[in-house]
Amino acid sequence: EPERHSCSMHSAHFPLLIGRRLGAYSIGISSTLQGSIRAEPSLAQGQGRPSHGQWDEHMEHSLETSLVPCGKDKYISKNELLSHLKNYNLYYEGLNLQLRHREEEEELIVEGLLNIFWGLRRPIRLQMQDDNERIRPPPSSTSWHSGCNLLTQRPVAKPATIPDIQITEAEDNPTSTEEEEIKTTEDDTPQLMRTRSDVGVRRRGNQRTPGEQRRIKRHRFSINGHFYNHKTSVFTPAYGSVTNVRINSTMSTPQVLKLLLNKFKIENPASEFSLYMVHTSGEKRKLKDTDYPLIARILHGPCEQVSKVFLMEKDQVEEVTYDVAQYIKFEMPVLSSFIEKLKEEEDREVDKLMRRYTSLRVLIEQRLQDLARCHATM
Repeated sequence: EPERHSCSMHSAHFPLLIGRRLGAYSIGISSTLQGSIRAEPSLAQGQGRPSHGQWDEHMEHSLETSLVPCGKDKYISKNELLSHLKNYNLYYEGLNLQLRHREEEEELIVEGLLNIFWGLRRPIRLQMQDDNERIRPPPSSTSWHSGCNLLTQRPVAKPATIPDIQITEAEDNPTSTEEEEIKTTEDDTPQLMRTRSDVGVRRRGNQRTPGEQRRIKRHRFSINGHFYNHKTSVFTPAYGSVTNVRINSTMSTPQVLKLLLNKFKIENPASEFSLYMVHTSGEKRKLKDTDYPLIARILHGPCEQVSKVFLMEKDQVEEVTYDVAQYIKFEMPVLSSFIEKLKEEEDREVDKLMRRYTSLRVLIEQRLQDLARCHATM
């Protein structure tokens, strides 16, 4: 009975509940419409729609904000770039090569580390010093203490003075006192000689002369905290070794090159180098000055076994297109057979064109003869 009563009560009140909910829903819709009307007073009051010029300007602005430049007169949609970026970060999940993105004034900016592989064939020159560490010139003979701080950093031990010991020849019958003095002198002499030898080794190993210290100071320079000698400042990086730079998607190819050269304090001008996108197929495409290397890396995919960004000399590398790259890995006999097939196809096309234009020439000559007969009869 109580359950049946409760069910009847619910059934009796059910239409009332439905009515209340519908009323609240209608009130919510009306309030929403009123809010939208308040938000657009011009449309509600019938003041007219936006003009055609304003609409075109709005559409153009929305298109500009939804496109991301990836080169000269080349654009990619923001959604497509974000899709590539998502796949890129999934590939490098948990690694420091993941990229971050943000928006500044409706412009999408991607930033992070870009791996660049060394592909140089000629040696490069390194700077003699860091930008933050200035090495003073060697002091002149007239100003011995000017400029060099090595002498003030640590005390220089004066070379040990060895006493001059003279041993006189013994007489035939020396006295006991003279024998003791000679014996003492002979016993002390080898010890003093060993002391002199020890001092010499210790001074050469741990303590350099002021001249040597000044020469080392002049020849030593630092690159990212590592000290080198200027005699070894010209070297060639190992081909295929990798480095990285932190860049963003708004940096062009010259800016990335300059950043890389400054990182390693390379003295060669940036105009000698260029960045290339190298594929495993053999294709080599030079990144133009108007390209953005980070966006190019994202669009080519994250896998470096498929494509890599190389730093190479401009005059040592020739671009290889995709059409040429697909034949690079074939052996010479296979390539020769390809050439023969292409030659046969070329000959067939030439014969076809010659037959076509021969027939056209015959038709034109026949028409000209007909016109000449007509003029003769007239």
